[in-house]
Amino acid sequence: MKRPAAFLLSLLIVAATALFGAPASAQENPSPEPARLRLDLGQLSPRVVTSSDQAITVTGTVTNTGSRRIVKPMARLQIGERLTSPRAMDSVLAGNPVQDSPLTDFTTLAEELEPGQSARMEITVPLTGPRGAALRPGVYPLLVNVNGTPEYGGPARLAAVSLLMPVLSTPGHSNNQATPRHSKVAVLWPITDSAPHIQSAPFGVPMTLTDDSLAGELSPGGRLYSLVSAARAAQENNQKVGGSLCFALDPDLLRTVDAMRNGYRVSGGGTGKGADAASNWLAALRALVTGRCVVPMPFADADLTTLGKVRSADGNADSGLMTTALNGTAIIRQVLGVESRSGVLWPGGAPDEKALSAISAGGFQTVLTGSAKLRAGGDDETVTGAATLSDGLRAQPTNSMVTSALTGFVPSPQTPTTYSGASQRAVSTQNGLAAIAFEAGLGRTEGSGAPLLVAPPRRWDATTDELNAFLSGIGKLTTAGVTTGSTLDDLLGSTPDGSASLVDNTRSDGGAAVADQLSGLDQDAASLLSAMQLDPRNRVEPKAIVGPVRDALVRGSSTAFGTAAAPSSASANATSELAAIRDQVTVEQPKQTFALASGSSPLPVYVHNDLPVGVSAQIALKNNMGIRPAEQTKNWLFPAKGGQTKYVQIEALRAGRLSVDVSLTTPAGTDLGATARFELTSTEYGPITIIVTVVAGCALLLLASRRIYRRVKESRGGTP
Repeated sequence: MKRPAAFLLSLLIVAATALFGAPASAQENPSPEPARLRLDLGQLSPRVVTSSDQAITVTGTVTNTGSRRIVKPMARLQIGERLTSPRAMDSVLAGNPVQDSPLTDFTTLAEELEPGQSARMEITVPLTGPRGAALRPGVYPLLVNVNGTPEYGGPARLAAVSLLMPVLSTPGHSNNQATPRHSKVAVLWPITDSAPHIQSAPFGVPMTLTDDSLAGELSPGGRLYSLVSAARAAQENNQKVGGSLCFALDPDLLRTVDAMRNGYRVSGGGTGKGADAASNWLAALRALVTGRCVVPMPFADADLTTLGKVRSADGNADSGLMTTALNGTAIIRQVLGVESRSGVLWPGGAPDEKALSAISAGGFQTVLTGSAKLRAGGDDETVTGAATLSDGLRAQPTNSMVTSALTGFVPSPQTPTTYSGASQRAVSTQNGLAAIAFEAGLGRTEGSGAPLLVAPPRRWDATTDELNAFLSGIGKLTTAGVTTGSTLDDLLGSTPDGSASLVDNTRSDGGAAVADQLSGLDQDAASLLSAMQLDPRNRVEPKAIVGPVRDALVRGSSTAFGTAAAPSSASANATSELAAIRDQVTVEQPKQTFALASGSSPLPVYVHNDLPVGVSAQIALKNNMGIRPAEQTKNWLFPAKGGQTKYVQIEALRAGRLSVDVSLTTPAGTDLGATARFELTSTEYGPITIIVTVVAGCALLLLASRRIYRRVKESRGGTP
């Protein structure tokens, strides 16, 4: 085609587009673009569709987060076919696109959005007409789709949120109801820390937290406050739903909050402001769980597989750390005064064989774990019912589909602008509620009605309103006969179907790096412990001094750090605890220069020991040019809570101004305290200087004698 003709054709296409608009396919299925808009949902109503509902309403805001103006942002609600198989459900929960059709036309939200500007969105879908009549009992995928035209670009999908909607009965047709299956449902309710917050908690010193965010979580509107208040409301408003909750508690969180009640400090020197919030929350939690089902998590929600790889100085696993991690029942009893469900543990990740052996040795008979991590024998088929693991442990599966729905997905390359409803705080529980309905048999054509143990994300972050909506939705499923409230005890009463093994495809080698880092700190802690001695006046056991380090090592393996944890982050608490002990045994920096009275003199070294135990240590000399110790290194005992001067015999190798670095180490070689710089002067000659002087004197005497001899000889030879 000639260039003028091609140019003319291009002008005609542009003109036609301007007159008649873009093709329908470009608006309905535009090509994906990087996220230029942020869609924040504010409300979804109803959460479960019944025959009495007349409309579905979605509200929210869209915000231009890009650098270009967006022209005519518009939104609509789309719906896919009813989901009838687990594969289809899993595909939607993984974020894969589905074939859908519009429930509404596009609604223009604004003429244009400049960067940083927002617009309100409200979509209402009437259910009184053919749209409602087409809905049969089941679970449907919904998509809130926002299109627009970025400056210098064409029409495109700019933001979307994927949701699931359970339909219990056809709107306007009360005779088309879901088939009652009365599937048993019990719910684990996780009460655990979002991340370990302790920076240091040395023996006898107020606790220091990394920041004061935990106080916010315990206060009204905070994450932990919401979990407690929503569960309490369920107990009061719906006995069946409230009775189905089993509270999974993190012992480290309980002990941290208990310590906050007595006052604490925040990194940087400030005073923590959450003492009252901690007291109130702990009292509310105690009232919530008294007489209810309670199961422990490992201390600090430790990854038991990683913890089992921490090695002591002899190269063997440090079994004491595993004992600490599995001692949650005692801490729960001490802090809350309640007994945990006997022999049941909810560990994170997938414990390996060594961890399972430790769990069994710790007195547990049952582990709660995701069904996707269980494999029947050598098969690849997942296990949905109870099974027997190695060492005779019972594995009670939690429903992995529901957990996945509540956790959400990250955008895929095929749909980079589509986000899971779980990422929207205002509707974060919706997909989980739909997954429960689906697994209970709503609309399924295969394998439904089995008992469900629901396990939300371990660090569930949902608002009080969302948690209330979730529990209220379960109540509606129960009222409709789709589910029935059950208990963990009831589910544990079933007989295991067979044997199974645990697999974890999400684990990376980050756990090994963390274990290596923690192993070094563990060996330092053992070195400190071996250097300590009980002081008869203070009567403090050395193990009590090192105990906070041991707890910190367990925290370092917490699943809160993720599968690819940075070793420095995971070990920060243990490093701080070790430093807090080391810094209490140190050499005092002298304020004046020492004059050595002779070439071989004692060097006075004053050592502070502020610990309530005696410490055995060695005094080390470094950077000591011109000085050498006159005796072999020896162990010195420094008494508790005091200072003492020790005299280290040294030898000056030359005269003049000298310096030496003096430090302390345990007999095993672990550094203590800070290094002190000693400035010295010496007027005595050392042996090397004397030898050099004698040799030089002898040489001078020989040369002078030779000269005298030659002169005498010459004078005699010249006489006539």
